[in-house]
Amino acid sequence: MPALIMAGATLMAVAVVHRSLAMGRAWNSGLTAEARCLRSYTTISGGGDTSVSTTLHHVYQFMTRDGRTIRVEESNGPATVGEGDIVTVHYAAERPQQATAHAPHRGLPAAGTVSVLVICAVVVLICIGFMVGFHEFSSAWDSAWKAQE
Repeated sequence: MPALIMAGATLMAVAVVHRSLAMGRAWNSGLTAEARCLRSYTTISGGGDTSVSTTLHHVYQFMTRDGRTIRVEESNGPATVGEGDIVTVHYAAERPQQATAHAPHRGLPAAGTVSVLVICAVVVLICIGFMVGFHEFSSAWDSAWKAQE
């Protein structure tokens, strides 16, 4: 079980770094376009014994400078944007499908990325500690059991 938790934490860390790098590329490219919000919806996760969280999603469509029509979906966008609204998206020419409507904020996303990476590292270390401790406990148990025989 700890190995699965470690794998999940590692995958989460990779996804967060990937998204952070994609946003950085989009912001650093200097390319922007006007995009129309085609759809806005929320998803709800959790419930029961866990806390409920709501995520706001937007689907944007824009045209790149070379004339391609691109449609992107982005989560955690501003609640003030609704269907039909026009927003500015930032995108990299080589990856317009990773466009973002989030305004450039260098420090805040970096801090969020570092925070998630620290949490993932702590989870992995706890899992490693649990596995090492369990191994030592089971070895001691086996030794004690064999000594009784």
